[in-house]
Amino acid sequence: MSESLHRVAQTSQGASALSPALAEVAPQVQRLSFIGRLVRNPEWFTVGLILVTCLVVGTLNPRFFQFATLFDLLHSGTTVSLFALGTLVVLASGGIDVSFTAIAAFTMYSITKAVFAWWPDAPFFVILVCGAVGGVLLGLINGVLVHRLKAPSLIVTIGTQYLYRGLLLTFVGTQFFMNIPHSMDSFGQLPLFFYHTNDGLRAVLPVSVIALFLAAGVTWWLLNRTMMGRGVYAMGGSLPIAERLGYNLRAIHLFVFGYTGMLAGIAGILHVSTNRLANPFDLVGTELDVIAAVILGGARITGGTGTVVGTLLGVVLVTLINSVLILIGVPSTWQKVIIGAFILVAGTLFALGRRAA
Repeated sequence: MSESLHRVAQTSQGASALSPALAEVAPQVQRLSFIGRLVRNPEWFTVGLILVTCLVVGTLNPRFFQFATLFDLLHSGTTVSLFALGTLVVLASGGIDVSFTAIAAFTMYSITKAVFAWWPDAPFFVILVCGAVGGVLLGLINGVLVHRLKAPSLIVTIGTQYLYRGLLLTFVGTQFFMNIPHSMDSFGQLPLFFYHTNDGLRAVLPVSVIALFLAAGVTWWLLNRTMMGRGVYAMGGSLPIAERLGYNLRAIHLFVFGYTGMLAGIAGILHVSTNRLANPFDLVGTELDVIAAVILGGARITGGTGTVVGTLLGVVLVTLINSVLILIGVPSTWQKVIIGAFILVAGTLFALGRRAA
């Protein structure tokens, strides 16, 4: 009995001797856990960049802090948000798609011309559905090729991007098309909310922003509340493991690229309606801005991660840089420089955080 008590006493003495060491390690663990939380929730980093950008712009130009600026951001970010939500789904599955602007351009231009020629009084809902269906069909081509060829999705979508663009320029046309159907013209002028500023200007929030919130809600539900969404993240995390778990990889590939194509087709129709002009070159070159927004929102290019909230925050940040920095005299040529610097800082921080965690 006494020997047992002696061992307990030695153990307690050892614990007390180690307590200073534990006290020294505890703050380090706390700091590492904070970095780990930041890595697990990268949206907070994006929120910080947005706040800093808003404070800088608002300090240099107080006119920034008004509802008209918010309306302009929502109007400018609607098309980009639809593209970004589709890109999020593809990145979460471990792939990458750069053909969504070509899909949007092909559907918006061809459908607008076809409807105006054959059914100029078509309801807007019918035109929107045609754009969505056309986008799904073009997106499914990407999904079939990626699954059948077992090729990197980046290579496949680069090929289909040039294919869709070449077909558009060869068979549909290259000129601006301003004679859009009446229902599209009326929808583009329909305000969801408006007010008159102190300068006597009319600040309008277009009704098309409803599509942004609907698409965000549907995408969140699909990724977080359905088996297909779990399969998307599982495939992005590890393709062999997802296959062993019984997920239908063919169905996931078709869903991912079909859904991205659908959002691209809808974005194209809304873009024509709000701008009241069909331009086959209008959306060319925005792919990198969209992918940058999704990455700044916390999605990894390797797949398995990404959230709808983070993606929308990334869109806000990129739209801020592209739209309002000119208010403080920053030349447009510096926009890409700033976005690139933000991506490098975010990537470095997350990489260091993952090592420390």
